[in-house]
Amino acid sequence: MEYAPFRRIVTGHDQTGQAIIQQDGPAPRVQQIGGDHGPVFHEIWNTRATPAPIDAASGEPAEDGIQLAPPKGGTRIRVLDIPPDADNLDAITPEQARAHFAQIGAADAASHSGEGSRHAHMHRTETIDYGIVLEGEIVLLLDEGETTVRAGEIVIQRGTNHGWANRSDRNCRIVFILIDGAFDDSLKG
Repeated sequence: MEYAPFRRIVTGHDQTGQAIIQQDGPAPRVQQIGGDHGPVFHEIWNTRATPAPIDAASGEPAEDGIQLAPPKGGTRIRVLDIPPDADNLDAITPEQARAHFAQIGAADAASHSGEGSRHAHMHRTETIDYGIVLEGEIVLLLDEGETTVRAGEIVIQRGTNHGWANRSDRNCRIVFILIDGAFDDSLKG
């Protein structure tokens, strides 16, 4: 399946402090995770601190590969292209789910427990995530309940155990803005 690239425009300042366009082009890192039926990550930008330092012309902090969560104290924006669920998704073992999340630096986020699990890619991160569906639709699965999220709708995902199921016959394109968070003591574990 072909996925349209994103144009990323980054502003900055010239040597006299005037606002300029510093970069204009496609997302610098695009990678499909989990084989032919896995999501395509378009990494747009990350920050390493809050408040984020703003200087004249530095670029995005360097990263190796794709990381699910934002840097500690930071943020991340990405676009995901999520194809329809593969027929063999139900056959994924908890070990395979952990390996899937390990590809994005988050093996410990995987919560697929085998038979009876809501979805093979259930996971939990210590983040606040804003998810904005641009195209298509996706089903948000929680421990209890689910809802279909369509183009133009927004999910505020607050550190909950969740999964995304594309039960349609076409791609879902969704933007995620992830903000590093900290679990209340009652939610740790």
